[in-house]
Amino acid sequence: MELLEDSIVPAESREVKAEARAFAEEHIAPNAAECFERGEYPWEILEAGMNAGLVAQDIPEEYGGRGFSLQDVLAIAEEFYRADAGIALTLQLASFGAEIVYEYGDEALIEEFVRPVAENEQITGLAVSEPQTGSDLAGMETTAEKDGDEYVIDGEKYWIGNGVEADWVTVYAKTGSDPNDRYGNYSTFVVPTDADGYEAEHIPEKIGFRASNQAHIEFENCRVPEENLVGIEGAGFYMLAEFFNHGRIVVGGHGLGLAAAAIEAASEFVHDREAFGRSVDEFQAVQHDLAEMRMAFERSRALVWRAAEKVTNGEHPGYWAALAKADATETAVECAERGMELHGGRSVLSENRIARVYRDARIPVIYEGANAVQRNLIYNQAPR
Repeated sequence: MELLEDSIVPAESREVKAEARAFAEEHIAPNAAECFERGEYPWEILEAGMNAGLVAQDIPEEYGGRGFSLQDVLAIAEEFYRADAGIALTLQLASFGAEIVYEYGDEALIEEFVRPVAENEQITGLAVSEPQTGSDLAGMETTAEKDGDEYVIDGEKYWIGNGVEADWVTVYAKTGSDPNDRYGNYSTFVVPTDADGYEAEHIPEKIGFRASNQAHIEFENCRVPEENLVGIEGAGFYMLAEFFNHGRIVVGGHGLGLAAAAIEAASEFVHDREAFGRSVDEFQAVQHDLAEMRMAFERSRALVWRAAEKVTNGEHPGYWAALAKADATETAVECAERGMELHGGRSVLSENRIARVYRDARIPVIYEGANAVQRNLIYNQAPR
């Protein structure tokens, strides 16, 4: 079964996809069950990914990376998430937020912070969501107030990947209070995690993505020099909007990888079992379930790869990114649920791949903007 075949992938991204598949087969898939059970950060696999040149390499070559395109990163996401979502997320979060800095930061900021990430000497994170606010980027309450030649950051962030492990994080904070310009009140900053006033702790026991770590961060009188402001004050919302257009395409890849994993697990299971004197896959109801899974997967994959091209070309990127993210992640849930049903009672055993996929698939529908928000974007940004 070859669900993630590369005919739909641009020719220039197929070599990277092959690299990602070989890495996933050697390092991710064999360790997936153990990493899920232990729920520990997979440092050794992360290091292997760095050595393979598959971590943080979307950073441009001039700053030490390989300059991966959006399509390259999407191809990697499909392969990694098919093998295991938790490990995959750890690998892809190692440079999360660095994109904003190299897109909008000045050369000094890029050299000091981005280059070490590209050279796999540091890892980073992006601190946006808060305990009481998730998808409303104009509703965040963490503040950054100017005090002389510094900014003083106060507030909380929640669900922050690598909040404990990272060397630095890109923080989204409120710098204005204009009620007539909700979107112009926010800025982004580079904040080293060893700064005074930065405290982070792991969020314990998630139902899925157990091989990646998310944190609760508290900022209390956390001071950073004014040079750590990324771009200009008040432009943070617009930076994130552009960043998430690319990120949601990649999350579409998360969904595709999970959907492929669910289909593979279900197909293998029903072909290896018998009931009522015949192979389970001979029952028409089972065949229809597998057919529905394949139909949903192929529709989503065609959409995600088309959306990647649209976003790359700047053609209504918010619309296409929202379509891709919402559709692919919901396809993952649909395929995982059908896969659970086809496994019957054995579906609840965490040792089975489908049980892990099912728990993992419930999460991407929420991150990078909940899918209800994506529907708002689809409606409001649809070409007219």
